[in-house]
Amino acid sequence: MYKQILLAADGSEHSIRTAKHAVELASLQEKAQITVIYVIDSDTSKHDVLEVGDQQTVEAKRQSRLKPIEDILEQAHVDYEVEITKGEPGPTIVKFANEHNFDLVIIGSRGLNVLQEMVLGSVSHKVAKRAKCPVMIVK
Repeated sequence: MYKQILLAADGSEHSIRTAKHAVELASLQEKAQITVIYVIDSDTSKHDVLEVGDQQTVEAKRQSRLKPIEDILEQAHVDYEVEITKGEPGPTIVKFANEHNFDLVIIGSRGLNVLQEMVLGSVSHKVAKRAKCPVMIVK
């Protein structure tokens, strides 16, 4: 049923819980594939560069945000790949999901940028409204 799963992740506790649910769903299917998408918005990108400075350290910091999620996927022996991209999270996730014909998008109800969610509306809500495939929002 859900062989191609898109897991939206940002390293938050919600995305770690979401990864656990994605693993449960993938384990129900033979040859399920999870694609982890991590979208770096311009504010995060600027903050990372100003805080850290050099590009190598910035990349290492981004990888460390995804490490707990990758650990969950590896421990479950799930086939996965990671896509790191830049843009506004909601539209970028929707575009990626719609262009790659996923069976399911799974996303946390909240992420790292709580202030932006309150002002602009949650990323998960935007994805649920615009993705062409089913969307699971994990609380």
